[in-house]
Amino acid sequence: MKNFFLSKDIYSITNSINLEANSLKNKNIVISGSFGFIGRYILECLLLIKKETKLNFNVYAIDNFITSDEKIKSYFEEKGINCINHNIIEKLNIDVEFDFIICLAGIASPYYYNKYPVETLNVSIYGLKNMFELKHNTNSKFVFFSTSEIYGDPPTDQIPTNETYRGNVTSVGPRSCYDESKRVGETICYINSNFYNKKTTIIRPFNVYGPGMALDDYRIIPNITRSLIFNEQLKIYDTGNQTRTYCYVSDAICGFFKAILKDEVFGIYNIGNDEGEISVIDLVRITEDVMNVELNYKTSSYPKEYPSDEPRRRCPNINKAKKNLNFYPKIPLKEGLYNHFLWAKKFYKD
Repeated sequence: MKNFFLSKDIYSITNSINLEANSLKNKNIVISGSFGFIGRYILECLLLIKKETKLNFNVYAIDNFITSDEKIKSYFEEKGINCINHNIIEKLNIDVEFDFIICLAGIASPYYYNKYPVETLNVSIYGLKNMFELKHNTNSKFVFFSTSEIYGDPPTDQIPTNETYRGNVTSVGPRSCYDESKRVGETICYINSNFYNKKTTIIRPFNVYGPGMALDDYRIIPNITRSLIFNEQLKIYDTGNQTRTYCYVSDAICGFFKAILKDEVFGIYNIGNDEGEISVIDLVRITEDVMNVELNYKTSSYPKEYPSDEPRRRCPNINKAKKNLNFYPKIPLKEGLYNHFLWAKKFYKD
């Protein structure tokens, strides 16, 4: 099977969490949404940690393959991961007491949550509930992967956006199925911690990119990738003046692990890059510079398949993650884009 990762990224992540990884010793770990973009990295890193440290722990990976390739299942099974093909909105019966329950399942691409709005709601509500009802002990850790989308479209005075901002969102709009599903998921986490005294962490990722992204994700970096590789015209939705910061995948996964392995009663963390906020148009121009190409692009209205109502700006305040997790993104945007596009050319074209 083709390599979804760059080996140097996996080693970089595991080297950055050497000390934290000791808390995995003799633990049972279950992860939903295991075979998506982020899940595959977490599994690959866990395999390397196990190999390098000789720590004994067990990993159970759950996925229903609605947006991932089932061939990945056999790849990880051969490496000792307990793989389970299951839709987590249905009750789970796993006769194992888990120490880490990681809820990563979700439909994160706007194209797909526009296509599957009910499924998007269900996975963050019923799926999360079912994960939280798995067997566990009094010291077990629950982790929910939320989203930066819960902040909606923050005003200028809330950018960079910190974890205390309550959001500028609507419950009735083209993106509401995703935004509101994650907000309800966070409420379930709060109840889980505040009323039932269970260790719970909420992670809010901001625009993660890098090797392993699917071309049919339909967000801006996969769209640029497709244009770069296959000489397709790149359509930039709206004016292209909407701004984002971008976090390279090895940095993001490092931050995720630090949050997962942090021993605390309740925590919420933005994980992303707090530097380099740029427009989509400028991202395209940087790509042209990095790859020494000229892309064929034009601005376009939103197609009906892709939800409009995008936030105009998105940039995280990560001071809390810096202080509590010692999380500092390292990979500059140009370096990350270069890594990603070289990987994509080899993976999708060779």
